[in-house]
Amino acid sequence: MDRKAFVKLAAASPALASPIYAGCSDGNPGGDANGAVIGTPSLDSQTGFTFYSPLAEEWYRGGQYFEWTSTTRNNQGRSVNVFYRTFGNRSNPALLILHGYPTSSYDFREMIPFLEEDYFVTVLDFPGFGFSDKPQDGYSYMLEDDAKLVDYFVREVVGLSRFHLLTHDRGGSVGFAFLGNYLASEEKEYEITYHFISNGGLFLPLANLFQAQISLLTVRGPDLTRERQPQPRRTEGTPQQLANADIQAFNDGAGARLYVGKYLLERAANEYRWLDNLRESPVPTTLIWGLQDTVNPPRIGNHIWYNYLDKRSVESSYWVLPTAGHYPQRDEPEEMAGIVRTCLEVGIPVPEEENAFMRTLARGRTATSPVYMGRSIIENVYFPGAVAYSPDGYSF
Repeated sequence: MDRKAFVKLAAASPALASPIYAGCSDGNPGGDANGAVIGTPSLDSQTGFTFYSPLAEEWYRGGQYFEWTSTTRNNQGRSVNVFYRTFGNRSNPALLILHGYPTSSYDFREMIPFLEEDYFVTVLDFPGFGFSDKPQDGYSYMLEDDAKLVDYFVREVVGLSRFHLLTHDRGGSVGFAFLGNYLASEEKEYEITYHFISNGGLFLPLANLFQAQISLLTVRGPDLTRERQPQPRRTEGTPQQLANADIQAFNDGAGARLYVGKYLLERAANEYRWLDNLRESPVPTTLIWGLQDTVNPPRIGNHIWYNYLDKRSVESSYWVLPTAGHYPQRDEPEEMAGIVRTCLEVGIPVPEEENAFMRTLARGRTATSPVYMGRSIIENVYFPGAVAYSPDGYSF
């Protein structure tokens, strides 16, 4: 059976269009993904950083760096080193992934193996995150600057002429700024062929922010950070906990949070303009939301769908993952990849055919299966050949 025939067959299954892959190995001989382990120190001679997680070290050693000169005026032309990774064959369709706050490209480690056989996947760590530089001496971490960084990365570093864009959380805000620049460009040097957006504070009036997040935005932010009891670095726990601890500790990610967290101010100032760009975008778009997200609850996804995507003439779809939270790519990586494959390889039905599509997906679905949310194109219901209705009763 060839690839196209398989995809059509898989589209009718609960797993959507996900191919069957062997599960991702954690690469950790000292314990499984859920069992506690004690980290073994491993010194990186080049940076002097000590890893305790083989997962984090493996991710780091598989990457490369490029230099980015900030375009933000207050940064006065400073340059930072930006970490990135690529997966798969460059001859395949490209997928660019932008991560969220306060994490990194490592978030997508378990999702990428479900895509890299048929896609050229590329990820990066924005300045202030992951294994990239994290200056903390007044450096301004700006969404618009990161959007220009993405443009540079696409053109000059990985050299993409066409690509799909997938964003999560803060990466969604960078993606909106990037999309706005793309739409405003008269002579485009590349083509964005599909736009995937997942859980994020993409409409802050409906977000559920914590006081700790809000405190980072105040003028007392540095004082509040110093007043907090410093937490010792984790050197034992589950493999994933150790990996996250290593990545946060690299270049003092915990200290950088004070500065990168201020992006919410830029988000609030621009979100209506960015969402208007989304409504006018000619790029096919899919919205994906983990239903159990409490920080950026599904009401944000609902608002964006009904006000900015639902009535577009260009292909648009909305999916919810019932067993996923804020990080669907970590909670349900195979299902998340399945949504991407369905949109790109099977296609989203036109409104007139979506009822049959929804029934097909529902056959034999499991608790983790994505739920497709249809369009809200409303017409008055007419039942041909029906008996007449009146308040007095039915005519028989």
